[in-house]
Amino acid sequence: MGIAIYMLAFALLVVGIYGVIAKRNVIKIILGILIIDYAVNMLLVLVGYRRDGVAPILSEGQDAKAWAATSVDPLPQAMVLTSIVIGLGLTALMVAMAIRLYQKYGTFDMNEIRKLKG
Repeated sequence: MGIAIYMLAFALLVVGIYGVIAKRNVIKIILGILIIDYAVNMLLVLVGYRRDGVAPILSEGQDAKAWAATSVDPLPQAMVLTSIVIGLGLTALMVAMAIRLYQKYGTFDMNEIRKLKG
């Protein structure tokens, strides 16, 4: 695995940042934040990747030093699982806020919402 996969994750991160900064629609901003979340999760998984790595499960009678030299790091995997749960909660909160904004202002356009100020 070369640097190309890291560049792909970085490109995904840039696309998400563009979606958050350049778009004025609330739904598109939420999608940009989701893309950033996926890109960060992908980078975390790539950090823990090891070519020809084995599962991080130590069984009885196995040499611990040899296992540690060939196993995949489990910490990024645990961090990604935690990040997925937090991202799901954040997404639910953002969608609920977007629905409430639409109910109050009748639009998803941030420029229109800023003009109304009510």
